[in-house]
Amino acid sequence: MEFVKCLGHPEEFYNLLRFRMGGRRNFIPKMDQISLEFRNLAEKYQTVIDDICHRMGCGMAEFVDKDVTSKQDWDKYCHYVAGLVGIGLSRLFSASEFEDPIVGEDIECANSMGLFLQKTNIIRDYLEDQQEGRKFWPQEVWGRYIKKLEDFAKPENVDVAVQCLNELITNTLQHIPDVLTYLSRLRNQSVFNFCAIPQVMAIATLAACYNNQQVFKGVVKIRKGQAVTLMMDATNMPAVKAIIYQYIEEIYHRIPNSDPSSSKTKQVISKIRTQNLPNCQLISRSHYSPIYLSFIMLLAALSWQYLSTLSQVTEDYVQREH
Repeated sequence: MEFVKCLGHPEEFYNLLRFRMGGRRNFIPKMDQISLEFRNLAEKYQTVIDDICHRMGCGMAEFVDKDVTSKQDWDKYCHYVAGLVGIGLSRLFSASEFEDPIVGEDIECANSMGLFLQKTNIIRDYLEDQQEGRKFWPQEVWGRYIKKLEDFAKPENVDVAVQCLNELITNTLQHIPDVLTYLSRLRNQSVFNFCAIPQVMAIATLAACYNNQQVFKGVVKIRKGQAVTLMMDATNMPAVKAIIYQYIEEIYHRIPNSDPSSSKTKQVISKIRTQNLPNCQLISRSHYSPIYLSFIMLLAALSWQYLSTLSQVTEDYVQREH
């Protein structure tokens, strides 16, 4: 089924095929290796780990019986849940000398790494959270569109629901400059892969969710072939910049003029382009021409059809014989 979904995306089809045939070894071992290194470091830096865990626990306890009311609350909640993880990991990266001291010292950039991921998850998971009785969207934002957060799921409210969605995505995009600054400082390949892959997944998810009514009707996910392609490509800074450029351009070209946040969204994206992605172009990350990839896809589809037919004929023959 995942291969079928990729038929309109030749590069994704090819990369998914590579991944299934062993391409995952090119980057997953590096991530496993860094996990192993951190386990050897855990005892040495137990104080750092204990401090972060304590602060996370105390912070999240604040929201046990409290809704996320303001945008400041939203930032604070995401800080406790994910920002502190980014800060803690950054301190370990530096303390272990995998990375330069600045990585662990710049708390704002490390925090933004976590906030960008957590806000993306909260935005994407609106419907699931509502069904489970969880409310993580800030009332300061959704309260300007509707009286009850759960009412965004009603078909008659889809227009204002999407407007609120776009405003929250715009808020989340503002973390991208810090994300790019953080990633540009990383020198260790394993650390880079470990940090960059979730970030490019997040921007792809935001692009899929932007101005999309489906967020209020089901689960919006990026294609598996798309995810695999991102994992394989996000191994250096130029590629990461190209990926982010691609998805913010997708968002930019889908901004409705009637959307209340349209001017703010354009302003945020223009700032990212100018300050963080100067002269960045959407480079092709494929080494194969579209014609060649299309041929591979056709050959794979025909092979699959042949094997399916052969399997069915064999099964029918066996049944007749017995």
